Amino acid sequence: MTRWAFWIDRGGTFTDIVARAPDGSLTTAKLLSENPERYPDAAVAGIRQVLKLADDVPLPPARIAEVKMGTTVATNALLERKGARTLLVVDRGFADLLAIGNQTRPRLFDLAIHIAAPLYYGVIEIGGRIDRDGESVSSLDEAEVATLLAAKRAEGYEPAAIALAHAWAHPGVEARVAALARAAGFAQVSASHAVSPLIGLVARGRTTTVDAYLSPVLRRYVDRVADALGGVGLHFMQSSGGLADARVFEGKDAILSGPAGGVVAAARTAEAAGFDRVIGFDMGGTSTDVALYAGKFERVLDAEVAGVEMRVPMMAIETVAAGGGSILHFDGTRFRVGPDSAGANPGPACYRRGGPLTVTDANVLVGKIQPEHFPAVFGPDGDQPLDVEATRRGFAEMGGGDDPRTVAEGFLEVAVAHMAAAIKRVALERGEDVTDFALQCFGGAGGQHACRVAEVLGMRRVLIHPLAGVLSAYGMGLADRVAIRQRSVERPLGEALDVLATTLG
Repeated sequence: MTRWAFWIDRGGTFTDIVARAPDGSLTTAKLLSENPERYPDAAVAGIRQVLKLADDVPLPPARIAEVKMGTTVATNALLERKGARTLLVVDRGFADLLAIGNQTRPRLFDLAIHIAAPLYYGVIEIGGRIDRDGESVSSLDEAEVATLLAAKRAEGYEPAAIALAHAWAHPGVEARVAALARAAGFAQVSASHAVSPLIGLVARGRTTTVDAYLSPVLRRYVDRVADALGGVGLHFMQSSGGLADARVFEGKDAILSGPAGGVVAAARTAEAAGFDRVIGFDMGGTSTDVALYAGKFERVLDAEVAGVEMRVPMMAIETVAAGGGSILHFDGTRFRVGPDSAGANPGPACYRRGGPLTVTDANVLVGKIQPEHFPAVFGPDGDQPLDVEATRRGFAEMGGGDDPRTVAEGFLEVAVAHMAAAIKRVALERGEDVTDFALQCFGGAGGQHACRVAEVLGMRRVLIHPLAGVLSAYGMGLADRVAIRQRSVERPLGEALDVLATTLG
């Protein structure tokens, strides 16, 4: 190896970088993900920092062998509903299908039903309906469809999601409509037969809509990083735990991009240390991710994220809104932690940006975070330490006369209870006893809570890797390039087995 390799996890609060030098040694860096006064992108700024390059000097492709990244760009766009203005194209009479869904009632006895708003902003219904055998039920008027698509494009719709009945088996009409959408000027066209070629129009349509909604946002970020790297090999972590080339990295595959890297790293480093049964406890700035590993990666095919159902291979990860940046609330009777987060900007109160009190502030006040050992990256010029006095004042005001440290300890107890409950849930759903596992703690805030969480759960072993603070980034370097393909086979069993044997080679 004569060139540098960079493994990066762009989280909601911090961007972590692990760099392997030409001599094989590892260097780490940690930057605020959002710091517009100092740099446009944290990942590129981190590479510059490691290579000791000035801001106006282009990155040298000859010195960089590869860049492997995980990113929360798509995740945040979904959580905050900041994706692209999406148009949904369906068969005539099916305009409300995805809104109606499958009528699942996960909270059966709730009197007030809250349904997440759909991701698409507009719908057009078209002819060209086919039946299950691929026979035409109604004709496709291509001129009419082209006119409708052109009108919607003129209204500002950027991506188009196309989900037609039986397209998983007979994609001809859908492929033709996709071509018309591209001709009408839609830069992102997600057709269900390509995005999720599985039986079931509701699940296929929702997955296709997610892909269309997120891909333009993701593509803008990927292209910006790729342009800055100037031709260096760039790969991104997928939700399934495998790397994909930047050119084929899509919105539907990016939901758990960062956390998936953490699961890979937790499993690989635990095995290297002699542990084959671990529960990954990844506590970052925005959330805590929990995953179980007992010799193999656990994946799910149907998932719900931020109220949106989709059918995509993903690592089985339980997420709770209790990260270092989770905002602390006191309503006069009880302490609450999250689910809202201060993020990187403004960040916790101690970040010197006028932010609210968070879990990080509680850890600062009780002494688990010591400013002299924390990066001095705060303040207007990004060179000041944490502001302990701002934290102390905040807890004194919130406590109304109570000891600030006692108030902070109370909030930490609530946060630990949330995280312990998530870990217990992950184990019990799989019929496992948490005490049979080691607790693999990582993430920027994981080590601050490791012992308390283990104590609550009765776990006897805690594993903390030397790179625990940036372990998700390290996982990008440990992951393999993976492509997972899905296909529905509707045949008699004997024929289906032959098809599978042929498909799998």
